[in-house]
This record gives sequence, C-alpha cells and structure tokens, in this order.
Amino acid sequence: MTPTPADTAAAADVSEPSETRQGSDFAVLSRRIADAGLFARRPGYYAARIGIVAALYGAGIAAFLWFGDTWWQLFVAAFFAVVFAQVALVSHDLAHRQVLRTRRAGKIAGLIAGNLGIGMSYGWWMDKHTRHHANPNHEEHDPDVIPDILVWSRQQALASRGLPRLIGRRQALWFFPLLTLEGFNLHFSSVRAVIGRNANPRIKSRGVEAALLAAHIAGYLGALLLVLSPGKALAFLLVHQALWGVYMGSVFAPGHKGMPTLQAGEKLDFLRKQVLTTRNVRGGPVVDTLMGGLNYQIEHHLFPHLPMPHLRKAQPIVRRYCAEIGVPYHETGLLSSWAEALGHLHRVGEPLRRGETGRGS
Repeated sequence: MTPTPADTAAAADVSEPSETRQGSDFAVLSRRIADAGLFARRPGYYAARIGIVAALYGAGIAAFLWFGDTWWQLFVAAFFAVVFAQVALVSHDLAHRQVLRTRRAGKIAGLIAGNLGIGMSYGWWMDKHTRHHANPNHEEHDPDVIPDILVWSRQQALASRGLPRLIGRRQALWFFPLLTLEGFNLHFSSVRAVIGRNANPRIKSRGVEAALLAAHIAGYLGALLLVLSPGKALAFLLVHQALWGVYMGSVFAPGHKGMPTLQAGEKLDFLRKQVLTTRNVRGGPVVDTLMGGLNYQIEHHLFPHLPMPHLRKAQPIVRRYCAEIGVPYHETGLLSSWAEALGHLHRVGEPLRRGETGRGS
C-alpha cells in the first residue's frame, strides 16, 4: 500500500546512522544496508561521472566558440541547460560527502563546481539543503516549503497575502512557467546570501565564494557579449537560464511536492519522517541519469552519504523493510509524480478560489 498526498506525517530531528540508538527501526535498516556493503565509496564511478560532465562542459564551450554569432547558439544554450543541471547534481553529491572522503576536499570541489562552474553559491545551497534534509516538508523548518510565491498547504494558503495569494488561486497552472525563472533565482539568491547587508552568517569563506561567483558572472556575460550580438546574447541568456530552471525544478520537485507537509508539534521518528514525506520515481537508467539518482529520494533521505549508484541497490532493501514494519512507501512514474504535485497545488489553492481568509477559517 502506498500513501497518498492526504496521508499524515510528523517531524523529528535528523540523525545519521552512527547516531541512532541501537534497536530503533532505523538502526535495524541501517545494519541491513551496511551488511549489503552499500556504504562503501565508489571513487571510480565518480571519477568517470565527473570526467564526463567536465568533458561535456568543455565541448559546450568549444561549440559556442565555433558557432560564433549565429542563431544556432540557441541549441548550445539548451545544451548548457542540461550541462549546468548535471554540474549541480554533482555538486549535490559533493555536499553530501558521497564523492570525497574529507569535508575540506568536498568543499573545495563544491566551490569550483557550484560557484565557478554554474554561478550558484555552494555555501548557500548547502545550508538550505541541510535544513531541508533535517525537516523535509516541515512548514516552519524546511526552506523548500516555506511560502514565497507558491503555497504548499491549506494553512499557508489561508494566511497568504499579496502575490502568493494572487498566484495561489491558479498556482498549478503557474508552476512550470515559474520554473523558467528558477535559474535566475538561483544566481540572485546566491549573490544575496554571500554579499551585502543580508548575507547569510552561516556561510563560511564568503570572500572566496564571492570571488568565484564574480568570476563566473564576468566570464559568462563577457563570453556572450564578445561572441554574440546583443540580441543573440540576450536570447542565449534567456533560453539557457529558463531551460536550466525548468530542468532543476523537474528534478527536485518530484521528491516531495504533493507529499504530506508537517506542522509544529508533530513528532515522529527519523525513518517515518523521511519516508512519509518523500516520493520515489520509477524509470530505469535513463531517469537515473537525468535525475542524478534523486529519483531514489526515499533512500537518499534515509542515507544521504550513500553513493548515487548504490541507491538503486538499496531500494529493494528499504521497500521490503518498510513493508515489514507497516510504513507506507510511495513510488510512481515521472509524469505521475508531476501530476500528483500539480494536483496538490490545485487543491491547496481551492480556499483562495473561494475567497476564504485565515480570519474566517
């Protein structure tokens, strides 16, 4: 039996396998994963994957220079949208210490890939993503479901004001169009978190991060203006950033959007908190590659350090164990995952379509 978006769940503090108490449900599952040898690192796999992504990045630069000032560059822009997403997925694995053994080495590699490679602050993203993993889909503690433009629950909808209230009425229709702005949002949020009056104090090495972000922005915009006419440069920028945003949203949204959200006061153990708020996506090797393994979102949330190629092997172990202890395990196809997320957004917006307010609820 699999959960629906109407299922309830609750929150608890995140913990790693070594921090769990002996005898807990999660400790039993962790031992099974360890007995299967799935905590072992995969340096060969990551060397090959990073090498391929770096080669694709270099091939994109070569194609950009070779095509010159032509409209064929829009195909290069689309290609770079895919490459930027793959770099972001590698940065994600680096942040979870799946790739390199030491935190320092992972941070250096993450700064190069994230800040310099795609113009996204590694420190900002890691801080945000760590809080998400600690409390997935928690309306007060998960930055991914704190209302900004979209609302994720009836309570958020009733409390919304201004643009979120206006958008929220038809937010399911707005979801994918808004993703075209996500690439720009990643750059803007990164710069805002690293420099300026409202810089995030939890980000370390802000000077290094700022320098690498500046180098990326200068190199990116400089290349566009030196090689392309102003009109083609603007078109390249818009196509690249829009498609990158859609790709990123399409990869990260299926894992949690439309699954139960958690509220203050609800408590549950680590395993149930992670499983009940999370959705897996079927699809085989193609989907595995396009989503960077994040289609195994349940296994990833339970074991964030698990190397990407081991998530597929961990899945049957986790699924069987959830069946043993009576915890619903939700898995669907990619298109169905989007349909569930959009359906949830539409249902959440219903009070706004009826003109309800928090005061009258």
